[in-house]
Amino acid sequence: MRLLVGLGNPGPKYEMTRHNVGFLVVDEVARDLGAHFDRQKFNALLGEAECEGERILLMKPLTFMNLSGEAVGAACRFHKIAPPDVIVVHDELDLPWGTVRIKVGGGHGGHNGLKSLIAHLQSPDFVRVRVGIGRPEGGRDVVSWVLGGFGEAERASLPAVVELAAKAAGRLLKEKDPRICMNEFNRRSGV
Repeated sequence: MRLLVGLGNPGPKYEMTRHNVGFLVVDEVARDLGAHFDRQKFNALLGEAECEGERILLMKPLTFMNLSGEAVGAACRFHKIAPPDVIVVHDELDLPWGTVRIKVGGGHGGHNGLKSLIAHLQSPDFVRVRVGIGRPEGGRDVVSWVLGGFGEAERASLPAVVELAAKAAGRLLKEKDPRICMNEFNRRSGV
């Protein structure tokens, strides 16, 4: 079994914010796989699918971003899922808008959702699908940027960004070696 997690914040207030791009991408993967978020457990919305003969658990934590590791850690312990079998989709300030990159392991880079995951999984060795949201210009506050709604240009390209990130996540579910997926997706410039 593998776990695909989208990071975000629950509720309509945050639904269309930069910090929720992980939720948007995992929703798209669920549609592609014919899965539905039809139950709640581990303080998360869960769905299940099969991909290449393997059971996939899809998750959207309801703990709010900064406590995402609580839900993910509980699911991993219950289902005995090791960190390398966890794929996390999250927003990334350090990538330009629309850029999608795959990474295995590493630090949290100040991202509190990743910090919580690393703490609760007791390992940084999960796979990440990093979706670039860019940094705010003109010294604008980072918190208001990530929790803010998409700008006009971002809204126009958002479907293409979500589709690209969902393709990356879907490819990771089919391909056991993330390096192959990194070679495929990390060369692209984005949307």
